[in-house]
Amino acid sequence: MITIYHNNRCSKSRCGLELLEKSGKAFEIKKYLDDVPSEKELKNIISLLGIKPIELVRKNEAIWKEQYKDKEMSDSEIISAMVKNPKLIERPIVINGKKAIIGRPPEKILEIL
Repeated sequence: MITIYHNNRCSKSRCGLELLEKSGKAFEIKKYLDDVPSEKELKNIISLLGIKPIELVRKNEAIWKEQYKDKEMSDSEIISAMVKNPKLIERPIVINGKKAIIGRPPEKILEIL
C-alpha cells in the first residue's frame, strides 16, 4: 500500500497527491498535522528515506528558527522536535513498500510508483 504524508495547505503536497490520484494506484493519505507520527514511525520513515533526521526538517519554518536553529541537537532530539512540532516535517513524503521519497519536486514521487 502506498502512503502519502500530506498537508493540504502545501502546494507541493497537493501536487504530489494529484500525481498519486492520476497513477490509478491505491493509496492512503496520512494528514500528519492531525495524526502526528510517533517517534518510532518517524524513525522508520527516515530509515526508508535513507537520510539523517535533520534532512527531514523544514529549516525555514519559524518554529525551527526560533527554537532550534542554533542548538546542538542529537538525531533523537531532532526527531522529538518534529513529533512535538509536525510542521517541521518536510512534505510530502510518499512510501511505497520499502521505498520512500520526499516529493520535492512532486515529480520525484513517480520514481517509486
